[in-house]
Amino acid sequence: MGAIRTAILGASGYTGAELVRLLSVVPEYRLVALSADRKAGQGMGAVFPHLSHVDLPTLARIEEIDFGAVDHVFCALPHATTQGVIKGLPDSVRIVDLSADFRLRDPADYERWYGGAHTATDLQKSAVYGLPEFYRDDIAAARLVASTGCYVATGVTPLVPLVEQGLIDTDDIVVDAKSGVSGAGRAAKEGTLFAEVSEGFHAYGVGSHRHTAEYDQELSKAAGRPVEVTFTPHLIPQNRGILATIYVKGEAEAIHAALAARFEPEPFVDVLPLGALPQTRHVRGSNYQRIGVVPDRRAGRAILVSVLDNLVKGASGQAIQNANIMHGLPETTGLLQQPLFP
Repeated sequence: MGAIRTAILGASGYTGAELVRLLSVVPEYRLVALSADRKAGQGMGAVFPHLSHVDLPTLARIEEIDFGAVDHVFCALPHATTQGVIKGLPDSVRIVDLSADFRLRDPADYERWYGGAHTATDLQKSAVYGLPEFYRDDIAAARLVASTGCYVATGVTPLVPLVEQGLIDTDDIVVDAKSGVSGAGRAAKEGTLFAEVSEGFHAYGVGSHRHTAEYDQELSKAAGRPVEVTFTPHLIPQNRGILATIYVKGEAEAIHAALAARFEPEPFVDVLPLGALPQTRHVRGSNYQRIGVVPDRRAGRAILVSVLDNLVKGASGQAIQNANIMHGLPETTGLLQQPLFP
């Protein structure tokens, strides 16, 4: 099989640029088209100087791309704009979508959390949730994979096995997560200006953040009954990384043993020894996720700490991992970069 002819839609954003960075050195993928809107007509190196040495297609508008010459599309477009674009792609193209547009299985849930009706419900029904550690077989057969988001991957990954095995109280789950500023995207916004973010730390979307819907969806599926979590995101003054502190009711030793056994064969999920804690700097620039488990001082409770790089395992790296599965490639293809330190 020849190289997979690949298009990246939304290449002028952070996740698009991260896809280019990771895929440009992988011979199994050949980048044949890169799209942008306001940056169309420019070279990728002009938009992202750190990629100026790479031979890449000129940024183009989506309607200028010949999708008949494309095998695979990574869609890194904003939420709510993706539906119409993907609906118009030829059936021969396989797709990994990095937006939230196809992650929720129930159209009513999408309308509730995103404030508008879904415009591609047939595709929504066929989309596979892109969390490789739990949906590998479905991903392999899928045409459209809705790659999970960074906040959800950080917390859902350690929680699903515990819910499935009945090791924690599903009515008592609190996820307190903190993200670097790149998670808000590259578009200029007052709330992410340097002077607005530096030397500060704040919660947002309290009690109403859209990604809560994915937590409820995945944990309810694991439990076989409705589960609702308390999820609060925070913005911290750093570029990359998410750290989630997760509070659960259950025995720490049993929780740790279950997670260690469940993720031992996984190439990118690392469960630390009981009592050890990961830091975002330990995974920066990589596709690795690290999880720590600590007993609470109160008997019968445990604290989990989960970290990943929001632009890699939380977005572009996860998307490539999904694409590798879809095309029968080794799952680690293009993703074995070691974390950057310091």
